[in-house]
Amino acid sequence: MKYSKTMLAASIAASLYASALAWAADPVAADPQQTPSSADTDASKKKSTEELATVVVTGIRDTEARSLQLKQAYDSHVEVVTAEDIGKLPAKNVADTLERLPGVNISSSSASEGGFDENDRVSLRGTNPSLTQTLINGHTVGTGDWFVLSQVQTVGRSVSYTLLPSEIVSEVIVHKTSEAKILEGGAAGSVDIITRKPLQYSKDLTASASIGGVYSDLPGDTKPQFNGLVNWKVNDRFGVLAQVFYEERSLERQGQEVVGGYNKIAATDPIAVAHPDLAGVYYPNEIGAVLFTQKRKREGGTIDLEFKPTDNLTLDLNGFYSKLKADNYNRNYMMWGSQFVNSGAGFGSSYTVRNNVLTSATFAPVAGSTAPYVVYDMISRPGAASKSDYVTFDADWRASDKLTFKAQAGVTNGSGKSPTQDVMELGAQAGAGASWNMHGINSPIDWTMGGDNSSPSGILPSAGWIFGEQGIDVKDKEKWAQADGEFAVDNGPLSTIDFGVRYAKHTRENLFDVAQGPNWATNWTDPAGYPTSAYSRYPGDFGSNVGGSFPGSIWFWTPAQLAAIDAKFANRDPVARFYFNDIYSVKEKDSAAYVQFNFVGQGWSGNLGLRYVGTDSDISYSSTSPQEKIVRGPITGSAFGDYYWNTARTSKDNFLPSGNIKFDMRDDMVLRVAASQTLTRPDYSALAGFVSLDDLTHTGSGGNPQLKPIVSTNVDVAWEWYFAPRGLLSVGAYNMDLSNYINFGNETRTYKDMQASEHQGTDVFNSYLVSVPHNVDGHVKGVELNYIQPIGDNFGVAANYTYADGSTDNGGPLQGTSRNTYNLSGYFENAQFNARLSYTYRSTFYAGVSRTDTFYQKGSGTLNASFGYAVTPWATITLDAMNLNDPKLKYYTQSAAYGNQPYAFYANGRQYYATLRLKF
Repeated sequence: MKYSKTMLAASIAASLYASALAWAADPVAADPQQTPSSADTDASKKKSTEELATVVVTGIRDTEARSLQLKQAYDSHVEVVTAEDIGKLPAKNVADTLERLPGVNISSSSASEGGFDENDRVSLRGTNPSLTQTLINGHTVGTGDWFVLSQVQTVGRSVSYTLLPSEIVSEVIVHKTSEAKILEGGAAGSVDIITRKPLQYSKDLTASASIGGVYSDLPGDTKPQFNGLVNWKVNDRFGVLAQVFYEERSLERQGQEVVGGYNKIAATDPIAVAHPDLAGVYYPNEIGAVLFTQKRKREGGTIDLEFKPTDNLTLDLNGFYSKLKADNYNRNYMMWGSQFVNSGAGFGSSYTVRNNVLTSATFAPVAGSTAPYVVYDMISRPGAASKSDYVTFDADWRASDKLTFKAQAGVTNGSGKSPTQDVMELGAQAGAGASWNMHGINSPIDWTMGGDNSSPSGILPSAGWIFGEQGIDVKDKEKWAQADGEFAVDNGPLSTIDFGVRYAKHTRENLFDVAQGPNWATNWTDPAGYPTSAYSRYPGDFGSNVGGSFPGSIWFWTPAQLAAIDAKFANRDPVARFYFNDIYSVKEKDSAAYVQFNFVGQGWSGNLGLRYVGTDSDISYSSTSPQEKIVRGPITGSAFGDYYWNTARTSKDNFLPSGNIKFDMRDDMVLRVAASQTLTRPDYSALAGFVSLDDLTHTGSGGNPQLKPIVSTNVDVAWEWYFAPRGLLSVGAYNMDLSNYINFGNETRTYKDMQASEHQGTDVFNSYLVSVPHNVDGHVKGVELNYIQPIGDNFGVAANYTYADGSTDNGGPLQGTSRNTYNLSGYFENAQFNARLSYTYRSTFYAGVSRTDTFYQKGSGTLNASFGYAVTPWATITLDAMNLNDPKLKYYTQSAAYGNQPYAFYANGRQYYATLRLKF
């Protein structure tokens, strides 16, 4: 590893130094009468870039031109989206604004909950979202998730964009290549969201407001949307900016899920004895008709106070708060195949087997059977929420004409809460008979269920359970301080030197979790104890958007009824039901220091730098046996058994070289070459997962606190032709070698054998085969094509394509790698009217592991539109339409035993936003 880092650094240095010498030796460049000093050139370029960043522009055409000017001015490879451009896009959070950029992928879920109708995660260049660093004004931002599995099981490093409305943005800069001065954390790249500053405004008083509503066609209702901003520029020395947002939205998702994967028929099962050809064949365990509903309410705001006490000192206090209230209710009415298939009771003689899977079968009703043919989960989550906030204080001091210092101190907090889950799992439809017919991975499974599915008359509580975790409150907190400087050298091609240090304390933890169960002192198994006359039903058109044939008019209890049932029958004792499997704590002390040399020559510029990163971690997790030198336990009292609280202390050091060089081949043509090493720390759940061991089989599973950070060695080349003020043709290629990429696999490890130790009266250690995350190597390579073409004064089109090819060195897939991604858009704009139509597509990608199933999301595309009409210079009416093509999200599972089989299908419907925008 040291050798590869040294070689990379040497290669970067040699390339840039050779280029610098070549240009310095140029007789034209050496003529001081013809060429300004490098410091003057760099200062001029920097001033030009800053001026571009503060120009107030309006309209699609002007903002397209501005974004391209900013992109061209950067020494590194970036993509830029500006505020007015965002305002003219069909975009409701920052992720929506980024999905049309080359090299950017968007996903609408963070764990195994399946996709929704709002973009949630951003990833770059065929990698998973944890490898993309999201910053606001160059600093980290605490985040949280409203979905329970993202809170306690799949806990990554990525930021939830559902907390970041597009209205907060001045511009967004996507860094595809690294510089030493950019905060570490994005092995694939960084997204920096730049907010507005009070003194950037030209007017003394500026006010704007957006008032509107959103109609969602599946729930069939309209909810309010509001955003307001006031900027008071008292004078050129002091200004105050305040912004608030309040947005409600109803969400409904209809779908089908195959829960529990596919079960295997044993040769000794009665169905195989009667039909020997079915021995070893698989069948879908539980086929479910899923109805998910949610009320989302996003509220918050920003405030910024900017003060210039002197010409060379600027002080800034900036705060941000966003909370997403996300009460939700999930119903899944499932055919329970494992309860009747293996017995063969009622099995017909006509069936189909394809690819070792029983793809169609019919089971007739069985009189007198007590086997439940249905398992029904109803899960209500009142109070589910996520939050993000930060406060920063900045000082920018120009100490002299050559020396500038910047300092920042800040704190950011994120949280994800699931205070309550009201849950009832029921068996139903004993011996009712069922059938299914599968159509591959592109269409839902047709299935039927006998009996009465429209009422709770046939419920079997004794065949179900009362589950659901309570009291979850995940904290994500960071405090930091940093100091940066810039020194103007004015010595040949070396123009400036950037340098700085940073120190941060970061905590991600969940320390409390109660897993409710049945209260055995009650009659919870008696059907008479449940409401059977008052209930609701699925929508009459349920399933029509998803496709396939499902049971119709499925009944369900309301959230209030579920809350009353759990209050009556559930055991939520905080001691006896304490669920130690899902508690964890990761505390990190991160230190960094960097130096970056910036060069400017005749027709070229670039930078060369080195960043040091140190990470000291205390990783705490639970286990059924002691695992670390620092351990507390056994801790008793939980019905789930005794447990130990382990703390592993680790320390990692990394040196990350980087270099960028830009050649101005002509005034309108640029060639960029970059090389770097970048870093992402392991996901929290991979570090601090619960360790469970079986002393009989010497097997187990768990996290791995010894994981190393992912280090990516990157090479990037890009050619850009700015053939018109609003025109661009570019081609780029990149390669990422991922060292210490994190994958799951089996390893043999030594643990204390608790059972043997108890029997022998002394410590006994044995080897266990455990499934844990571990470090492997991987790689991603790709090509990006981008074409932006103005057509006359009022029209324009844009198209881009990204190819990505990624895998681990052992041939496994990389999470999030879509081989093909493309975007198409066209717009029209004149003085009064504007319109934009955009289509985005990404191909199939590996989405992760759910339970024991490896699953993929199939390729899908979305069509969005935006229209605006300027009624007056200060009033505009806009109409945005999201998911116009009503995309179907399709997932499939993959296994060597049965190939690719359906996993889930979802439809979220369309959303229409009507807004009145006012500017004063």
